[in-house]
Amino acid sequence: MTDQKNIQALREKIDKIDDTIIRLVDQRLVVAKEIGEIKRRQGEKLWDGARESTLIKRLFTLDTALLSHTAISHIFMEIIAACREIQQPPRITYLGPEATFTHIAAMKHFGHSAIFVPCSSIRDVFQDVEKGACHYGTVPVENSIEGAVNYTLDLFYEADLKICAEIYLTVSHDLLSESGLLEDIKVIYSHPHAFAQCRRWLQKYLPQAPLEECSSTAEAAVKASKIPGAAAIANREAGHLYHLQVAAPGIEDISRNITRFLVIGREETRQTGQDKTSVMFVTPHVPGALHHVLEPLAKAGINMVKLESRPIKYENWSYCFFVDLEGHLEDPVMKQTLEKMKGLCPLLKYLGSYPKANEEY
Repeated sequence: MTDQKNIQALREKIDKIDDTIIRLVDQRLVVAKEIGEIKRRQGEKLWDGARESTLIKRLFTLDTALLSHTAISHIFMEIIAACREIQQPPRITYLGPEATFTHIAAMKHFGHSAIFVPCSSIRDVFQDVEKGACHYGTVPVENSIEGAVNYTLDLFYEADLKICAEIYLTVSHDLLSESGLLEDIKVIYSHPHAFAQCRRWLQKYLPQAPLEECSSTAEAAVKASKIPGAAAIANREAGHLYHLQVAAPGIEDISRNITRFLVIGREETRQTGQDKTSVMFVTPHVPGALHHVLEPLAKAGINMVKLESRPIKYENWSYCFFVDLEGHLEDPVMKQTLEKMKGLCPLLKYLGSYPKANEEY
């Protein structure tokens, strides 16, 4: 058999496999629709983040010849999204405009079939979810290089919402322009964090170009598409959306740059066995107060994976602490420990228990 005939035979084999995949996905949608109808009759919420997280992690344990965990995650999140669409597509609000990293993170978590609603500020995202205009919101909370997104943390102090999930997204910045030529660039637009993350590259290759700050990398891409001689530091999806060329790919100074996003909602997320719990608390003004509040965690053997402090805007020289813990509020040890901590400080607010995300996916 010639190579050409061999390719044709293999393609026919792929076609048959694809036919089987489509039939099986359709069968899955039928079952998902039945589940949705039962949930609707019982008055249960349709989206179950804990179930989806457990499902994906179970698939990672299966033996596959070539499929990576990343590929499995991408494929099945879209299948899950199609199942959600059959039941009822969720409305997801996010820090916009379209093609921001927050938008990409939201699509990564909910799939492309959800209804995505951009907001101009993180506060607007919180308000849309609180008012019920959207089912869930997606907001950035910290970056592996730049640290915490303080505005997001501050809003948890006043909002009555729960953290339902976390998303890790590897951030890569491209330099985008209309022509795609470095010599044509006269000014560069981007978010302050993007400038900070690409500082060395900019100083080396475009030291004379003025840097103009924008509210988002997507807004920068919009400006680059409209202003002659302008360029934007943004993600490649923004380049596709606004018809820009890549003048230089991957210009970030540190390649392992990850941003963590939170999904916020009005409902609790049930236990999966691999969870985090987030709380915020205020300590009394006495020596050793922080040590005393955190001591019950050490005695209970609960691992603290994050501790962040923020000044309280309504009271000078008072601070609020944000803590991420391994475990779920449904764990008796976690519940008892948080009750002990609550008795040691003027304020302790539970922010949510949610499935722990894997940074690689």
